[in-house]
Amino acid sequence: MHSLASIAAISLDLDDTLWAFGPAVIRAEQTLHDWLLQQAPRTAAVLTSPQVLGELRARFQASRPDLAHNLRELRLGSIRMALEIADEDPALAQAAYDVFFAARQRVDFFEDAFPALEWLSGRFPLVAVSNGNASLKVTGGHHFFQAALNPESAGCAKPEAAIFHAAVQAAGCRPEQMLHVGDDADLDVVGALAAGLQAAWVVRDAAADAARWARSGQAPHLIVRDLYALCRAIDPNCPVARAMPARTAH
Repeated sequence: MHSLASIAAISLDLDDTLWAFGPAVIRAEQTLHDWLLQQAPRTAAVLTSPQVLGELRARFQASRPDLAHNLRELRLGSIRMALEIADEDPALAQAAYDVFFAARQRVDFFEDAFPALEWLSGRFPLVAVSNGNASLKVTGGHHFFQAALNPESAGCAKPEAAIFHAAVQAAGCRPEQMLHVGDDADLDVVGALAAGLQAAWVVRDAAADAARWARSGQAPHLIVRDLYALCRAIDPNCPVARAMPARTAH
């Protein structure tokens, strides 16, 4: 059993921690798909469904492992690939990417996100650590954070220790003084613990309420249903913490 030690700063994942990722990317790929069919009609023979865009992105990424940390170039490359296969002008790729990126930023924050972030940011430096390319300045919520890191800005991605250590440096604390909060057991929890941070695992799915830590090695310090529960785990008197109680991992 692990308990929280003294916390000097908190890092937070974004996708599926502050908002649901699936609906945002589905909406963005649908918007891109519709734009391409209108502006480059011959892509209709290639893009038989919006899901093909994701398949092309994976195909392009497999061919360019050197771009693994550059989400913009991966998406641009896959759009260019679709245009070239369809014998359309590849120069349209940039405009198409801009349409996709704008749609990608339209996210629906979980109801607990802003109240919890307001309370947490009043007590700790907050750093966003994401493997995605959401921009807090566009989605909203950037004013709660001291810094935001992603693979393109950090040159590495979770679960690599370097991105967590960059967050620690941005917050001006020691690794063991930072609590990382995220939904992904491997990228967020295992990665943070391996980097010497404390970790809280966010399990929002009600069906997974009885989830038990099944990975080998150290368990997260906390398993929480939402960010209200996280706040209450830090301070039982927190006024915004009204949700299910935090569970100490064991």
